[in-house]
Amino acid sequence: MAIRPVSRTLLRDRAYEAIRDAIVAGEIEPGAVVRDADLAERLGLSRAPVREAFSRLVDDGLLESKPQSYTRVTPVVAADVRDAAAVVAAMHELVTRVAVPRLRETDLDAMREANARFAAAVRAGDVDGALRADDDLHHVLVRTAANRAAAATVARYTPLIRRLERRRFGEAGTCRSAGLHEQLIEACAARDTGTALRVTADIWRGLEELADTD
Repeated sequence: MAIRPVSRTLLRDRAYEAIRDAIVAGEIEPGAVVRDADLAERLGLSRAPVREAFSRLVDDGLLESKPQSYTRVTPVVAADVRDAAAVVAAMHELVTRVAVPRLRETDLDAMREANARFAAAVRAGDVDGALRADDDLHHVLVRTAANRAAAATVARYTPLIRRLERRRFGEAGTCRSAGLHEQLIEACAARDTGTALRVTADIWRGLEELADTD
């Protein structure tokens, strides 16, 4: 089998995802200065894809840069999280409206399985598992709606929200999400788009309120 060279795009995306995930997880803390040479060495990449990743992360609001001076991780700012949550909420309401009539039984089963994992992770205090399961549940609707613009917007701004969620994990808003997920799944199974939209709004309103109390 011929070995094909790894594309530049793939390397850039690999660098972007690795650095983004480290920032969201708090492995690279707010205010930390990041250097392309250091991260390139850690990731086993050249500096070019890391610099491209830095540019995307600045656009996403996870890094801030002053030319010829520094690039550092942005602080967790409640107003920024609230704005991101409002945008992501609007996108989730859009995809819910489109997806509900299209959902198959296998999609509903995937949502139920993800919510079971979410609830178990919350009980166990497993923040990574809970957020991963939450993403999986909502991704069923995003995927089914097949709106690439909405999916890209959700992917871009959700990490800003996740940073605060990780800090506030286990508080009332997080703990009640499993119940709201159950209501959402029930509405989807009944093809009740109106109720699904209301529950979706409740889920993301809780995250906006989390920002208000930070």
